[in-house]
Amino acid sequence: MHRMPIAGAIAAILLAATVPAVTAAEAHSPPAAETCETGSVKLDKDFVAGAFASCETVDANTFRIAIAPEDEGEINCSPWYAFRLTPARRATVTVEIDYARCGHRYWPKTSIDGRKWTRLPEGSVEITGEDDMRRARLTLELGSEPVFVSAQEIIGPEDFTNWLDRIERPGFATRDLLGQSAQGRDIERLTIADPETRQRETVVLVGRQHPPEVTGTLALAPFVETLMEDSALARAFRTRFETIVVPLLNPDGVVLGHWRHNTGGVDLNRDWGPFTQPETQLMDGLLRGIESDPERRLRVLLDFHSTRRDVFYTIPDELPTDPELFTRKWLALYQERMPDYTVERDARHTVGRPISKAHTFDTYGAPGITFEIGDETDRRLIWRIGRESAIAMMTTLLQTPRK
Repeated sequence: MHRMPIAGAIAAILLAATVPAVTAAEAHSPPAAETCETGSVKLDKDFVAGAFASCETVDANTFRIAIAPEDEGEINCSPWYAFRLTPARRATVTVEIDYARCGHRYWPKTSIDGRKWTRLPEGSVEITGEDDMRRARLTLELGSEPVFVSAQEIIGPEDFTNWLDRIERPGFATRDLLGQSAQGRDIERLTIADPETRQRETVVLVGRQHPPEVTGTLALAPFVETLMEDSALARAFRTRFETIVVPLLNPDGVVLGHWRHNTGGVDLNRDWGPFTQPETQLMDGLLRGIESDPERRLRVLLDFHSTRRDVFYTIPDELPTDPELFTRKWLALYQERMPDYTVERDARHTVGRPISKAHTFDTYGAPGITFEIGDETDRRLIWRIGRESAIAMMTTLLQTPRK
């Protein structure tokens, strides 16, 4: 039985994580953060991914913050929030969270150091209202140190860079710059392949098109690290297949604490086909480059996301993909490896829909799959999901005929 080491995939990201203040290095961040302050505590959002629309002081130990989307366009309900409480002395503080749209979704997590995150206890969170009117009231016991409160663990561009620094292997896992975001932030690419062979078959992994979807990252990390293990399976896979990983496609949205969009006001996973944004244009170029190279062939694209439950959105089996019936075989093997867990699949397809999985199938005939992890799925279970699904994918692809 494989045990997750202390410095395993999830821990490696979160323990390396920090929640730095916005500095000159983030030259394109918004103006100075709004701050509310009483004699006993200050509330601010002046750090990477910090976000709320406005705040007000209700009394000496009570704040009210408003949460609103980043723009007025159409947007899915991913109401992100993140703020910091800095106490002048020990205090019990209440924070009321109101939403301009969508209502409360994410259960609050807290951190002292930006490395270890803890779900706020149920007794400290009061949810009122229903649906779009859901509000939250948080009660926090503050000591002498600042406390970060966030919709999810904060994993920003610096943390992805630290992770890539740690896992890069000059022999078979190399990184380069795919390009830059609209605001000039690096979008990195990791390529995993045996350098002694010339792979014709390529797997593409992409993550964080949507800024709040942290649990997708927590699955992508162990998935990638499993492909890099020194096991017979992983070595055989790297001999035949190359894997290209783009773990953070929307760094601007992550840094700015957006709900859904990039800085162009566009949901990147509704821009595959039009490719109007610099971030999705990079992915278009990557896939076109694979298609135009006679030595390569796109086999699978996995797009890691988060939603309210664990589910795979896939192409229906009755639509022929190449590899044939890969998704059905992969998920069946994955289910065998996770007997105490139910693998849920939602198979549907709309021709021309500008999302990654549909575009991958429509344009290249390869299975595009949206790999969704629940917002509140247990983090150790997420590690198992990432690892076991990677083992099942490698096994399934190695059983397909060579092209």
